[in-house]
Amino acid sequence: MKRRYRVGGIVLAALAAVYFFNAGWRVGPPDDAELRLIAHRGVHQTFHRDDLDSDTCTAERIDAPRHALLENTLPSMQAAFAAGADVVELDVHPTTDGRLAVMHDWTVDCRTDGTGETRAHAMAELKALDIGHGYTADGGRTYPFRGTGPGQMPELEEVLSAMPERRFLVNFKSREAREGDMLAALVAAHPQWQPAIWGAYGGDEPTYRAQALIGNLHVWSRRGLVDCLTQYAGLGWTGFVPEACRNTQVMIPINVAPWLWGWPNLLQARLREAGSEIILLGSFGAGDPGTAGIDDLETLAMVPADFNGYVWTNRIELIGPALKNLPAPALPPAP
Repeated sequence: MKRRYRVGGIVLAALAAVYFFNAGWRVGPPDDAELRLIAHRGVHQTFHRDDLDSDTCTAERIDAPRHALLENTLPSMQAAFAAGADVVELDVHPTTDGRLAVMHDWTVDCRTDGTGETRAHAMAELKALDIGHGYTADGGRTYPFRGTGPGQMPELEEVLSAMPERRFLVNFKSREAREGDMLAALVAAHPQWQPAIWGAYGGDEPTYRAQALIGNLHVWSRRGLVDCLTQYAGLGWTGFVPEACRNTQVMIPINVAPWLWGWPNLLQARLREAGSEIILLGSFGAGDPGTAGIDDLETLAMVPADFNGYVWTNRIELIGPALKNLPAPALPPAP
């Protein structure tokens, strides 16, 4: 009986030691800690994320419009920065005439009045399309943005020329390394824009090609994120930071974060020492394989007060002013 108590005491002492060793409150934030915001696609039309998959036409499931801005356009990005964004995420596709078009979808069929793969068009053809053609909030009874989108699809060069002092995260939609070459060539031709390319992600081949050619990019891969989180969940109690978590950006859903060793402050300190930072996402859940963000005030309340990484949001016009005590941005009214 005494031996059983001794063993039990040893086990409890060991568990207590592991707990205290990994207690997030053991360290405080650095003196220069600063929370930063990544605006996914700028200020845009949001949509419900139930049963979302890679082929879903999200323009056909938008919420009732709150404003007139469309994703990946110059006005949407400018509004995002005005609302407090530190970085704006945008999507690119190569065109048949060697440009980088800023457009999310693999094909133009969903949002526009055109057809075919985005990369199968010249830039002039893409600019002629009405990018607001396919949006509907009522199952196709009305299309409030039809006729408002011709000429609004920019190429990346236009974005950087219009906002050279801002920071952008480039999402490569394919696995073609040549897209990394194209981004590097654009920066080489306009070296003053290099600071504007904050990071890149998406297809590993163009992402890591761009990093090799440009340097100083914040990059990560989906496989690397899975390896990082699973390995840290298994070994992080020892203080070990896996190689997959080093020198990268670690995207963590906010409902997963509390289950990671040392959340919040100690985990941030460990990753910072390993050359990494956290990008905090919205809640991970079934039926939503995409990049859910911190998109409402209820979810925002789950962000620790001294969190000092990046917050990913699809509602920068709401989250930015709430976090940075800014006035609500004046957005063009919905049609």
